Amino acid sequence: MLGLAAGSGGLFTHRPEFGRAPTGERLARIQASPHYKNGQFQCLEPVENIMDDDENRFVAMYKFLFGDKSEISPQQTMLSRKTDLKALDVNENIIVWMGHSTFYLQLGGRRILTDPVFSNYASPLFFINKAFPGSNVYTAADMPDIDVLVLSHDHWDHLDYPTIMSLKPKIREIVCPLGVGEYFEQWGFALKQLHEEDWFSEVKLADDFSVHVLPSQHFSGRFLQRNATEWASFAFVTRNHRVFFSGDGGYGAHFKDIGRRFGKFDLAIMENGQYNERWHRIHLMPKETVQAAEDIGAKTVISAHSGKFALARHAWNAPYRALVEESRGRSYEVITPQIGELAYIGANGHNFDHWWEKMK
Repeated sequence: MLGLAAGSGGLFTHRPEFGRAPTGERLARIQASPHYKNGQFQCLEPVENIMDDDENRFVAMYKFLFGDKSEISPQQTMLSRKTDLKALDVNENIIVWMGHSTFYLQLGGRRILTDPVFSNYASPLFFINKAFPGSNVYTAADMPDIDVLVLSHDHWDHLDYPTIMSLKPKIREIVCPLGVGEYFEQWGFALKQLHEEDWFSEVKLADDFSVHVLPSQHFSGRFLQRNATEWASFAFVTRNHRVFFSGDGGYGAHFKDIGRRFGKFDLAIMENGQYNERWHRIHLMPKETVQAAEDIGAKTVISAHSGKFALARHAWNAPYRALVEESRGRSYEVITPQIGELAYIGANGHNFDHWWEKMK
């Protein structure tokens, strides 16, 4: 019986969505990285333990799975305004939030998609991390051709196998941190599509368009092995605009360094959700989100990493309330579009309402 269980478990974890360990030339590149030490990637500011106390992980998981969930998920369907992406003029510089960390951008005549998850679960198991009702208004069929897919790291709520495979015919190029390319190669993408780089690397896709792979303070892993692949934030740079995408990660000196390197950003897509004081070193608390936005020189800020999955114990609408409150008197403008609602990059005086106040 134990042998049967072990065999079944082995078959389960060998499903393609779990990925495989990097080997060969990719592994050699990983091992040569200054950010890879003692057999794993490490943050610029070492984070030895992601938790700030000694609570048993199994106890924490039990609370997450079976604790009170009356406030961590909305009681009604998420509000949304579905924009027809295929009808947009590609030369308009716009952003559309699709829930959690999935954003569709048009910048400098290119179509960019970040961390796409169109599945109903951010997990290999159907009963864990279910999407909020109404948060999945987009599918791969709604997407135009994607010039650049940007993937921040390999966690299930960012790298979603069914979504990637459904988008595969539409994806032209992929930018990701070291090691993450192994997933895409296993899933049948051509090596020539992959731009898999270490932190502080510029991926120059055209004379007037670059994607910079930058640090974040986080971790990686889809099952038992941790930090075999890298995690990252990104800067999208054209002749006229700069956009920052934080990915996941805690607060650190890297934000001020990014601000010094790039000057100002027209828009910052900032992690703001799934936080907890116990793991603030690898996820931004709201006060840290606004400080990081000022550190990088953001002119406009949009919230990411919330509105779709409940991965932490805070109320589902707490990130929006906190971001608005903490941003009072700051040097940037906060924009709060609903899922699917279009916003213009580089524009001033946006007038989005506080849609979460209309929901329970």
